[in-house]
Amino acid sequence: MAGLSAAARLAAEGTSVLVVEARDRVGGRVRNEALDPGDPTRVVELGGQWLGPTQDRARGLARRLGLSLHPTYDSGDRLLERRDGRLLRYRGDIPPITPVVLADVAQAQLRLDRMARRVPLDAPWAGRRARHRDTMTFATWLARNVATRDARSLLRLAVNAVWACEPQDVSLLHVLFYIHSGGGFDALVGTGGGAQQDRVVGGTQLLAAGLAGELGDRVLLGRPVRRIGYDDRGVTVAADGAELRARRVIVAVAPALAGRIGYAPALPAARDQLTQRMPMGSVIKCMAVYDEPFWRRDGLSGQALSLPGPVGEVFDNSPPGGSPGVLLGFLAGRHARQFSAASADERRDAVVGAFTRLFGPRAARPLRYLDQDWSAEEFTRGCYAAVLPPGTWTGFGPALRAPVGRIHWAGTETAAIWNGYIEGAIRSGEDAAAAVRRAEAQ
Repeated sequence: MAGLSAAARLAAEGTSVLVVEARDRVGGRVRNEALDPGDPTRVVELGGQWLGPTQDRARGLARRLGLSLHPTYDSGDRLLERRDGRLLRYRGDIPPITPVVLADVAQAQLRLDRMARRVPLDAPWAGRRARHRDTMTFATWLARNVATRDARSLLRLAVNAVWACEPQDVSLLHVLFYIHSGGGFDALVGTGGGAQQDRVVGGTQLLAAGLAGELGDRVLLGRPVRRIGYDDRGVTVAADGAELRARRVIVAVAPALAGRIGYAPALPAARDQLTQRMPMGSVIKCMAVYDEPFWRRDGLSGQALSLPGPVGEVFDNSPPGGSPGVLLGFLAGRHARQFSAASADERRDAVVGAFTRLFGPRAARPLRYLDQDWSAEEFTRGCYAAVLPPGTWTGFGPALRAPVGRIHWAGTETAAIWNGYIEGAIRSGEDAAAAVRRAEAQ
């Protein structure tokens, strides 16, 4: 999405562009899967899928392309699976396990939001107490500031859901930056009014397909870039089956993948060290398809949280109209790492078993099961986005967005607003295009 966004913006202003894509499709971390080849609205998304109400660029692109949105199903009760297997039905975003736990979670959210607002989005390393907050993991902060075990468990689930990692994997500073970038903790975890509010009818990959369609033959597929040479006159991009010469290049992939490309001359140490310190999150997106969303007749929204796991978070992912019924679950963080090494049958059994515990015996017999292990995907190696461990922002942050000669950087990891999301990818492409225009004007 970032590369297409940059190319579309530059092409619209008359600049000659070429998109060189490693995969045999466009969309990157966004991918549709048809459930019914005869009905283009019956699709599920194996990658990024949701658009929140404040994600202006993505929603604007959908409107421009003539695409419709439909709300994530959110009517009825939600479920929480407790450690002992008991199910709690509830309404709202926070399961009311006890009043004490509810207050503990709410207080933690308030503190996180307050600290996050002080993190400069354009330079997280420069904020007040940035170095202190970049010395500790989020797990350390939880242990010091959240009193009850159940509240800590719910916040760990939030980390799994938002960052696809464990609390000990990520810096407190990065958590705060991300919260500010998305407009607050509630915006990140919420459905109605939050980041999970809407989906694109026909699947979110249509956003990428629409941009690619406008660019036409200026998009090359199946051409992984292996090496980039650069000097003060231009760049030479060596891809499979092609060697291309241009005035400038925008590298629109996650930093971990950008670091696998060869550069001549070698990148500055700070930039290369940065790419070594930005691992991707670990997530497997899993879906079971049924003839109907039977849970709705039981007064359930299809949304659930599970403390024992391995499926930590569940949504109703049925197409508009509600047929077929689709349950979506995420294996994230340590559970994704565990089941990435498991067989396909073991993974299916674990996920369908989790759905059955939550929604009853009808969930045990899906018509179809499908999943996407993003860590195993060659040109992604993880999702949703890069996770910054302690010391990365304050030690190497300035290198994230700074051009290196005629090489510019894009990708959702570089975005100041909605970092890690489709919205951030689109914005990062626009920002990179603007940087190219400024550089060319000098």
